[in-house]
Amino acid sequence: MDWLQALQDLRSAGLPSVLATVTEARGHAPREAGAKMLVGAESTWGSIGGGNLEATVIDRARALLRSGSTVPESLPFPLNEHAVTEHGQQCCGGVVCVLLEPFPARATVAIFGMGHVGHELARILSRLPIQLHLVDSRADQLNPAHLADILAGPAEVQPKHSAVPDTTLAGLPPGSHVFIMTHDHAEDFLLCDAALRRGNLGSVGLIGSSAKWSRFRQKLQAEGHSSEDIDTISCPIGLPGLPGKDPAAIAVSAAASLLPALSKHLAI
Repeated sequence: MDWLQALQDLRSAGLPSVLATVTEARGHAPREAGAKMLVGAESTWGSIGGGNLEATVIDRARALLRSGSTVPESLPFPLNEHAVTEHGQQCCGGVVCVLLEPFPARATVAIFGMGHVGHELARILSRLPIQLHLVDSRADQLNPAHLADILAGPAEVQPKHSAVPDTTLAGLPPGSHVFIMTHDHAEDFLLCDAALRRGNLGSVGLIGSSAKWSRFRQKLQAEGHSSEDIDTISCPIGLPGLPGKDPAAIAVSAAASLLPALSKHLAI
């Protein structure tokens, strides 16, 4: 697999990587300018020349992965016997510069319920470079023709018809952001319960009124969830104080409330 395919695969899997590119090669060097290597948490693809150069770049790239940095950086490498190295000497005699470009993991957002508000929210979020899961227990809501204005955006959209959407929620990556807005309050409740039992989601938003949320709180407490855990669910969704019950207005408010959490993933 080449580095470009590996980059696409890692992004589809929601995993970060760092692209290393030789930007300058003066004198004798193991690879020419333009040589690339992709570094993941456990594997690499491609080569920028091997030896201390490559090993040092891999170490630094994985340090960037661990820190979550999104800032590119350039590293100079003099290839002579006087250079301080950690992984053996390279005495080619030239100088190489390597640019490290972090590609953060794409954020994952899942919308459960593709009714009027769900569709409007998906249409907005599909304009962002994210993983977007669209889940509904009604197959007709996920018809490709119906989703045409969503599938055209840069988001990687994954429609999923499921009669038991709570099992789909269980399979989302840790840190995923979830909007619960199905056509059925019983289905909404099962999803809220499943989200709290996971405990490792980035955020959970439930569409509905204060009266609906009051009933849900009581039922979730009866299922054994603590008040602190229940408070991690946002209901109503969206930015406080914004008026309007039109589906588009609700969707804009909900998307805006999510942007701060997505900001570190949208650096590229």
